[in-house]
Amino acid sequence: MSVIFEEQAGRLPVTRRPKAVTAEALIDTQRARPILEQIANKWSVLILTVLCTRPSRFNEIMRRLDGITHKALADALKRLERNGLIRREVLTTTTPVGVEYTITPLGSSLRQPFEALYAWSMTYGPEIEKAQTEYDRARD
Repeated sequence: MSVIFEEQAGRLPVTRRPKAVTAEALIDTQRARPILEQIANKWSVLILTVLCTRPSRFNEIMRRLDGITHKALADALKRLERNGLIRREVLTTTTPVGVEYTITPLGSSLRQPFEALYAWSMTYGPEIEKAQTEYDRARD
């Protein structure tokens, strides 16, 4: 992949190769860790996956995420809203008043990586289960 840069003083454009990213540059944990902690926990990934398909109310999200507690869902939704990944909207047109959660454009930008992660888990899940079984058998 090459990038074209315009040179100063009317010179012709020059094609240059971008510099290779070193392994050290990819491990900027001080910057990445707090962000990954917000989006990469199991409930955040699953909630965003649910909301990628359509806006949902609290109880609908809870039904779709078997095993999540009321508190864990409430905390995760607040965290996702604080991070700008979802929007909380009070529905005053319903009785009783309801709340609906919608994914934001920023949250939608995670759709492709989450779909890739899901596809990976479906492809390699059996290998992980096999490795776990072998590991457990060796420990018994």
